[in-house]
Amino acid sequence: MRFKLTIEYNGTRYSGWQIQRNARTVAGELEQAIGEATGAHGFELYGSGRTDAGVHALRQVAHLEIRSTLPPATLRQRVNEALPADIAVLAVEAVPHRFHARHDAVARSYVYQIARRKSAFSKPFVWWVKEPLNVAAMQAAAARFVGFHDFQSFSDDDPDEKSTTVQLDALDIYEDGDLLLVHVEGSHFIWKLVRRLVGILVEVGRGGLTPDDVVPLLEGNSPLPAQLTAPAAGLFLERVYYPGDTRDQPVQAAIVLGGA
Repeated sequence: MRFKLTIEYNGTRYSGWQIQRNARTVAGELEQAIGEATGAHGFELYGSGRTDAGVHALRQVAHLEIRSTLPPATLRQRVNEALPADIAVLAVEAVPHRFHARHDAVARSYVYQIARRKSAFSKPFVWWVKEPLNVAAMQAAAARFVGFHDFQSFSDDDPDEKSTTVQLDALDIYEDGDLLLVHVEGSHFIWKLVRRLVGILVEVGRGGLTPDDVVPLLEGNSPLPAQLTAPAAGLFLERVYYPGDTRDQPVQAAIVLGGA
């Protein structure tokens, strides 16, 4: 039986999604919980993509191939009971055996949260930027990145082994009280791309770069994006899209800063 799992998690305590030796990971916790909930061994759990250490997910997707007669609702309940408090299975659906969480995905979106004030509660989920930020300049710079570009300067992936060209369908910045939400959507993402885009946009907002300064970063191998990589804490995998999914969902903050 194959199931589609939709999962949310707080990535603060984990070394990313992918199972690693001698490290606590989200997929590792899920596998342990599934085994405990079903008594099964040798099942396949495959995520739509990896998230790095400290990165969160609002709607990660995985497929589970398992010999089980449990209905989806019961499977979800039992797995959630076995999971730690910072991981939750939001939905379990029976899907055809040909469904693949990664290969069938047609797009993904991320949200990065920038706090413009200190918060006593939200440090694991935001990047607090102390300097004033010129949002209009950041939005102008973000527009330069939309489209099909070679993001070699924005990734640690080896361009000789993996393509560093990506189609960015959207890169928008929204104000939500004391939060700035950077929303990015594309066909796929290469390692560290979103965090380095955010780092460059914040530098534009601080006045260290102009919107026009970001264009040369797409024309060569610059060390600047790596030097300005944003912290993992503010990054959320927002959604994974499959054929037939609606892609005009409103962008919302994953957390809200407290205050009057």
